[in-house]
Amino acid sequence: MAATKGLVFAMLLIAFAFVLLVESAQMAITTQVDSPLPGEIDCGEACDARCQLSSRQKICKRACGTCCARCQCVPPGTSGNYDVCPCYANMTTHGGRHKCP
Repeated sequence: MAATKGLVFAMLLIAFAFVLLVESAQMAITTQVDSPLPGEIDCGEACDARCQLSSRQKICKRACGTCCARCQCVPPGTSGNYDVCPCYANMTTHGGRHKCP
């Protein structure tokens, strides 16, 4: 009789552990699904900052806006820093020059 009680207790303990494991896995999946997606950046604001020192701001902002719309990123600063946004850095014109300012 004592062995039967011990077996029942062990089975209940295993069932409880299994339920906890399933619930924690379900919470992890729910947390991953509910996490917000990276938001789209404000290309106008980012390109304004990028082109603020350009001598040809309209052209700079137009090119920057096209690149930003495609890549969803604009490197920080007014020039350089292409390593932060490889997509932005790798876009070229038909002539092989950098498209993005």
